[in-house]
Amino acid sequence: MEHQSQQEEASPEVQERIRTSFGLQGLMGHLGARITHIAPGRVHIVLPNRPEVTQQHGYFHAGATSAIADSAGGYAAFTLFPEDTSVLTVEYKINLLAPAVGDHIEAVGMVLKPGRTLTVCRLEVFGVEGDRRSLVAAGQQTLMCVKRSEG
Repeated sequence: MEHQSQQEEASPEVQERIRTSFGLQGLMGHLGARITHIAPGRVHIVLPNRPEVTQQHGYFHAGATSAIADSAGGYAAFTLFPEDTSVLTVEYKINLLAPAVGDHIEAVGMVLKPGRTLTVCRLEVFGVEGDRRSLVAAGQQTLMCVKRSEG
């Protein structure tokens, strides 16, 4: 099932809603992150390696790693939300498993349990060097579906 959802794509309407919202995120733009895959309940975000997103040892900074993980999970949940809603993170926890190194890192957000109000996602971040991928961070997140107000 998980492998299948990676190949599947969200509807063009959902993809447009996700990409429009993502484009409004100043931090993602500032970091240079981009969405690479949108499927129902699953979103991938890639962050290229640049000096501006590293820490003193040259690894990707935990803040950058966490930020793209948070956004990947948030948008994974948002793919399943009704059109007249928005998404807010309630909480997330992330474990940094290994130094984040590579040409880029890739965050994958996957819905574990959708709900009308609260949705729980699994977060994974991989360091990618050529065709080698290694898990560098893993976490879990709770998101809230918020009804957008008119006007």
